[in-house]
Amino acid sequence: MASLLITLQALLSHWRRHRLQCFSIFTGLWLATALWTGVQALNSQARSDYARASGVLSGASQTQLVPRQGEHLAQTLYVQLRTRGVQVTPVLEGRLQLSGSTTQAVRLIGIEPLSLPAKMAVAGVQAQAFELSAFIDSPGQAWIGPDTLRQLNLQPGERARTRDGQLMPPLVLQAELAPGVIVVDISHAQALLGAPGQLSRLLLEKEPPALPADIAAQLMLQTGGDDGDLQRLTDSFHLNLTALGLLAFVVGLFIAHAAIGLALEQRRGLIRTLRACGVSLRVLLTGLALELGVFALLGGLAGVVSGYLLASLLLPDFAASVRGLYGAQIAGQLSLSPQWWLAGVGVSLLGALLAGVSSVLRAARLPLLVLAQPQAWRLAQGPWLRRQALVALLLGLVALGCWEWGNNLTSAFVLLAALLLAAALLLPALLELALAGLARLCRRPLPQWFVADSRQQLPALSLALMALLLALAASVGVGSMTEGFRRTFTGWLDQRLSADLYLTPRDTAQAVQISDWLACQPEATAVLPNWRVEWRLQQWPTQVQGIVDHPYYSNHWPLLEKSAGAWEQLAQGRGIMLSEQLARRLQLGLGDALQLPEPSAQTMPVVGIYADYGNPKGHLLISADWLRQHWPQATLSNLGLTVASEHLPALKRALGQQFNLDDSRMVEQTTLKRWSAAVFERTFAATAALNSLTLGIAGVALFISLLSLGQSRLGQLAPLWALGVERRRLIWLTLGQTLMLSSFTVLLAIPLGLLLAWCLVAVVNVQAFGWRLPLYVFPGQLLQLAVLGVLTSFLASAWPLWQLARRQPSDLLRQFANER
Repeated sequence: MASLLITLQALLSHWRRHRLQCFSIFTGLWLATALWTGVQALNSQARSDYARASGVLSGASQTQLVPRQGEHLAQTLYVQLRTRGVQVTPVLEGRLQLSGSTTQAVRLIGIEPLSLPAKMAVAGVQAQAFELSAFIDSPGQAWIGPDTLRQLNLQPGERARTRDGQLMPPLVLQAELAPGVIVVDISHAQALLGAPGQLSRLLLEKEPPALPADIAAQLMLQTGGDDGDLQRLTDSFHLNLTALGLLAFVVGLFIAHAAIGLALEQRRGLIRTLRACGVSLRVLLTGLALELGVFALLGGLAGVVSGYLLASLLLPDFAASVRGLYGAQIAGQLSLSPQWWLAGVGVSLLGALLAGVSSVLRAARLPLLVLAQPQAWRLAQGPWLRRQALVALLLGLVALGCWEWGNNLTSAFVLLAALLLAAALLLPALLELALAGLARLCRRPLPQWFVADSRQQLPALSLALMALLLALAASVGVGSMTEGFRRTFTGWLDQRLSADLYLTPRDTAQAVQISDWLACQPEATAVLPNWRVEWRLQQWPTQVQGIVDHPYYSNHWPLLEKSAGAWEQLAQGRGIMLSEQLARRLQLGLGDALQLPEPSAQTMPVVGIYADYGNPKGHLLISADWLRQHWPQATLSNLGLTVASEHLPALKRALGQQFNLDDSRMVEQTTLKRWSAAVFERTFAATAALNSLTLGIAGVALFISLLSLGQSRLGQLAPLWALGVERRRLIWLTLGQTLMLSSFTVLLAIPLGLLLAWCLVAVVNVQAFGWRLPLYVFPGQLLQLAVLGVLTSFLASAWPLWQLARRQPSDLLRQFANER
């Protein structure tokens, strides 16, 4: 124990003289932990809310009866099953927009508490604990969670009003209810949703015997794994964020790794002295491990707190992203378990281990008597670079294998990880080759020193440059994908949303009345009704849209692939068109036949495939006449109108007066596009923020590495000063070395970023969402990022150069004091 205490005192004395290195290790672990835990906090909150959303009705079997066609089933079916002794519980579910609410419509769930199984709980309240009279009788109760209550700016006991003017039951706070969900009695839900005598599904306490033929023709049994829950739909989005968080974590570890390696290099003499005085290797390693553990604990605690604050800042944009992509509701405040805090500190300990172990192993291979010589460190870099290049080659083969044979999202992210890690490991070897080639071109002494000194600095700067490479490549890749998506999405919206006015009637009956009325109005040059029904194709939820035969669709509905006469076949009910993601999921192409669900049970050929960006469900186009003939339950959900701009205001006023429609049910094309563009921007806000933070951490890594090298650089610069090279010229030479190395890194980062962008749009996007984006290259964006990378290096080197400029001649002369 005494030997360990003495060793610790000796090791810790280094940090009193090198406070910057101490701060560097702490900063690296702190930033790495902060970004990783921040991303995990967002994902953890989202998954918790998904679980709460899917667990509103919990405890009973997840088996349920759902309609074979349409979204609703008749309440009479429930009555028939109950009279035959089948224990079922009715549920009605729909979206409800509240008056004055700027948020997305809430999810209204209607339940029948009298038929709830004894073991079932609703938002954590057991069936036997219900206050039936208060919940069922007029005015009843509307259960709401704290997040939804806060978003709606309401108080418990108040009665919210719907957009249609209906008054909801008084709000009752239920702490365990998921965000965006309101639970009421089923009779209130039928009135609020305008669905009298209609149900969404029937929950089963246990699987029933065979259903009677007349009921089986209308209902089908659905197990718990077939309902397409939010957790499954959003896995790709959370995996994407996790990958960005992991990249930021690795970049942050580079800071700690570089500082630990430099500190170990500077303490070679101390370690040699301790070993010569009789300190055993085990005691020495224990001291180093305890020292590293203290750094990890302090950095982990600071990182977890910072991660929580970062997640709180990103939560609004993150919630908007998930809501815009999937319609999922996320709580407005973080609520994390104690396990998350402990896991954050554990991640910091793991990061410290990863950051410190390789430097110790590499230094252990150096000859003992030359440990403190920088040239020995550089010479030992040669074998290490060859091993890194070999590992990079193996990772490249892994990436190639994932691209060739991978067919899922996990293999896609393994491809990205292997590609980025291979490029990072290969960077020092490529820089060494570039400097060696440059050295052969130099003939004069000072240029030769310039290149030779750059090669000697490379081992200490390689990790910071690797961090800069990864951050720039990620910026190029994510930036190209996002900007390409923006261009594609904008063009797609311009084509798909080309009608001048979009109407959302209250129900199908009103929609038919409006359609008939518009047919008599000369101002409306085209009336485009959209009939809709929900199918499940291979257990995948699919939105079916029935369209009329009109030239508008062939002119404004862009197709990725189509057969000859595709629109004519669709209009005649002899073909269907699929969204790209649905076609990929069903593994169908042009000319392939799709078996349609009962009652038609027909097969139709696929005559077209189109893009449907951002839709987590499948989408299918079919003739409206054919759909109405075979699916009478189809609803007329909305109408599109083409109107001359000068007649649009008058037609809107006439529609509002004739059918009592407000502005929320009459949306102009420009408003809809503006809203869609805003959703797009917020969708990528969290990703862009993480990307910028990663680039900032890379700049911090380079800054700390240069600042840490400032003191040791005097030994290389003092002889040049003694030979007559002015300090101003030394400063320019040092700046030139940094900018040269960073410029090489930037040049390598651009093709790597473009390759990363291709992987994102052609591999990850296809596996995650089912649709592929075209790859765009933006020279202006690449130039901007290249300048940003060089500027980051310049700013990182500014303070060390300022310190060099302020050095007194005595500091330079002191470098010769211990020469023998």
